Amino acid sequence: MSEPGPGQVLFQFVRHWSRRTVDQRTAEQGRLVLITEAVCALTRHGREATVNAVAREIGIDQSGASRLVRDASEAGYLEMRTSVEDRRRRHATVTPSGHAMLADAHAWQEQVFDRLTGDWSEQRRRDFQQAMTDLVERSYRVD
Repeated sequence: MSEPGPGQVLFQFVRHWSRRTVDQRTAEQGRLVLITEAVCALTRHGREATVNAVAREIGIDQSGASRLVRDASEAGYLEMRTSVEDRRRRHATVTPSGHAMLADAHAWQEQVFDRLTGDWSEQRRRDFQQAMTDLVERSYRVD
């Protein structure tokens, strides 16, 4: 049997980290981070974060995305606003509390990355970051 290709390794890594929840509270906080990051990503790419857009962004159905958006809104991380372009549509925006929560989550993510790559050179870390950034940006163009 041959060694797994880079795509297989990437998806193995994603599967591994997607399953790493310790308890229900941690899992719930992870979902709140996921939905808030999705709203940030859509906004950063110039798209309104409607429930349908969020559902596509994280790969779940509309009803699941609607529940997550509602939960994040109730937690104070997101706010629903009426679209400027179409008053019948609503979209999510990140609140100051949401930005603070994301800052904490991102600090944790950096700590995990530092632990995983502790024996890497700074150049290897930068190369990895650039390669992943390129993949993420390309994924938006392919989508």
